[in-house]
Amino acid sequence: MPFGECTVTLQDVAFQLGLPVDGEAVSGCLGEFETYMEGGRPAWEWFQDLFGELPPPNKVKQMTVHFTWFHERFSVLPPDANEETVRIYARAYIMMLLSTQLFGDKSANRVHIQWLPFVVNLDDMERYSWGSAALAWLYRCMCRVANRNVTNLAGPLQLL
Repeated sequence: MPFGECTVTLQDVAFQLGLPVDGEAVSGCLGEFETYMEGGRPAWEWFQDLFGELPPPNKVKQMTVHFTWFHERFSVLPPDANEETVRIYARAYIMMLLSTQLFGDKSANRVHIQWLPFVVNLDDMERYSWGSAALAWLYRCMCRVANRNVTNLAGPLQLL
């Protein structure tokens, strides 16, 4: 820009991160998240179906799971993995990426289970506008850090 200012645009997100910027919106109501999943089914029940187990209670805080549990449990795919096991590990990896890289919060060590609806069917991941959501999250985080009581910036900072 001729006056020396610039901003991160949707085109920057698409180019730098390779994320789709067209498609369905990435959204979801978190107000009643526990009963929001699959027609009122408890979210943690669904979590167990998708990942084959529940994290221990000391690794759970509200609707998040500590990153270390995901990393310890799903970091190395077994050599004799069948197709369903590969899908479970792919879901875990995507959940970690979404919660720490694209939509991270200031804790930087929690995986929010709000992403469960998006990882159920891995073939549908490409139909969402992840780039638009990441850019919106970045701007929201930048607005929050403008508050004088806030000291840490979160979000997809690689875009800055």
